This record gives sequence, structure tokens and C-alpha cells, in this order.
Amino acid sequence: MANFNFNKVIIGGRMVADAELRTTPNGISVTSFRVAVNRRSSGNDQQQADFFDVVAWRQQAELVARYFRKGSCICVVGSLQNRSWTDQNGQKRISTEIVASEINFVDSKNEGSASRQGDAPYGSASAAAPYTPASYGGSSYAGTPDNAPRFEEMSNEDDLPF
Repeated sequence: MANFNFNKVIIGGRMVADAELRTTPNGISVTSFRVAVNRRSSGNDQQQADFFDVVAWRQQAELVARYFRKGSCICVVGSLQNRSWTDQNGQKRISTEIVASEINFVDSKNEGSASRQGDAPYGSASAAAPYTPASYGGSSYAGTPDNAPRFEEMSNEDDLPF
């Protein structure tokens, strides 16, 4: 019998709040944030959203903290992971979160609330503008084939879930 394991999640939505960059005692950057993803409505006019907790590490965490803000459109590729702990009342708690392997811009520079003058890593209004590691301090980003974040523009806005 073959061993088959597959755990990949792709979500696109809006950040619920600004991400806060933290550092572990070992000096590793980490941030956690929440993404709201609208569900497609079936006949009714009322939109519903699902909220997903995301954790990003190292350069991915730094990228999110620097370039994304509350309301920014973001695309996250990662895997689901369960985390358990005991709360202050001695109750066992379990949380499921997405551990990001890729963070992608969705907004163009002029559309997103994340864009601050001169801060975005791409120079044109298109989110599909080329990215080079030198444009972000020469850092590499693990988790992507070419070690750089991908900036892909959605081809049809009607296909977006938000």
C-alpha cells in the first residue's frame, strides 16, 4: 500500500488586522494574522465570510509585517497544522492554523491599503510587475521555486471569492 500524504491550502482574502512581527528567543521572525475569505453567495444578497488564522515565519513574516495592512488583499499558500496547549484554566485547547509557505500580493500598488508611498517592492501599479531579490534587500524566500515571492495578478475579478 502506498503512503499518500497531501496537505496544501490556498486562500485569498483580506487581512482582518495589521500583522505584528515578533521574534522568538532564538531570533527567528514570526507573525500571525487572520484572513477573511468571502463565500460565494447562492441566490441571496448577504455575503458570509470565513476567518482563517495564518502563521508566517522568517522572511515571509517580515514581508507580511512590512507590506500588508488591515484590509489588504493577500493570497496565502501553506499547509494546515494543529496546535494544542493548556489554557490558564487548565482546559486543553486545539487550534488549526495555516502555516504559510508562500505569501502573494493581490492588490495593485494603488489599490491596496497596504501600500505606503515608496514602500511596495514593485515599482508599477501592476501586482504582476517583476520581483527581484535585490529589490527587497537581497533576501531569499524559502518555499517558492525561485526563492522569491510570486506576484501574480488575477485574470478575472469575477472569479475572486471576495
